[in-house]
Amino acid sequence: MQTKLTPLLSIAGLLALWVVASTLKADPQVLPTPWALAPLFAQEIASGELWTHLSATLLRVLWAFCLAMTLGGIIGLAMGRSPALNRWLDPWLVIFLNLPALVLIVLCYLWIGLTEAAAIAAVTLNKVPNVAIVIREGARALDPQLDALARVYRMSGWTRLRHVILPQLGPFIAAAARGGVAVIWKIVLVVEFLGRSSGVGFQIHLYFQLFDVAMVLVYAFSFITVMLLVEWALLQPWERHATRWRRA
Repeated sequence: MQTKLTPLLSIAGLLALWVVASTLKADPQVLPTPWALAPLFAQEIASGELWTHLSATLLRVLWAFCLAMTLGGIIGLAMGRSPALNRWLDPWLVIFLNLPALVLIVLCYLWIGLTEAAAIAAVTLNKVPNVAIVIREGARALDPQLDALARVYRMSGWTRLRHVILPQLGPFIAAAARGGVAVIWKIVLVVEFLGRSSGVGFQIHLYFQLFDVAMVLVYAFSFITVMLLVEWALLQPWERHATRWRRA
């Protein structure tokens, strides 16, 4: 029971720090108290604005996540299984890993235009190298004896992938997914801040221009709440499921 309550107690401690900081600052224009945001939350929910922009951001996160996990997974698996391919593509990974996210976002907008495709492409390109590196390390750690067993039984490529490779890669895929969601949604907000007309990032940009700290916090915490629910309800149970064989 205590373990289950720990995350809630941790968040309660963070809220207490917020209350203390806002009390010491004593300026609601700079740092409003948590309860001062409640009427604003209700106002945005009632008007439908919060749901509209939240759903737009979540859709971009979902698209970018699926594309980054698919492309990064394929590239990482291929690099981990082929030393020759790894030697060719490793410099590319290093370059893209060290290329600032802002540069990729700006270039995608300049090359493709201020479109939805450019926004999703920018987020995907920022995350693919991270996923590829994690999956590559997982592919390098595959048990060669299981590979030999699959060859002895003449398993098809699809059967080998499904029953031999993916179960061993499960923990690495789960780690890449958890890290991917955390990075992707932050980059999506930057993409929306710079060049979209909808989404949480767009709203934060709007209220930043108006110097409205309270509304910035409303949209920021609404999306953080959603992502925490995704983390606790989906990603953490999936990671436990993916690594269950190691605890058996």
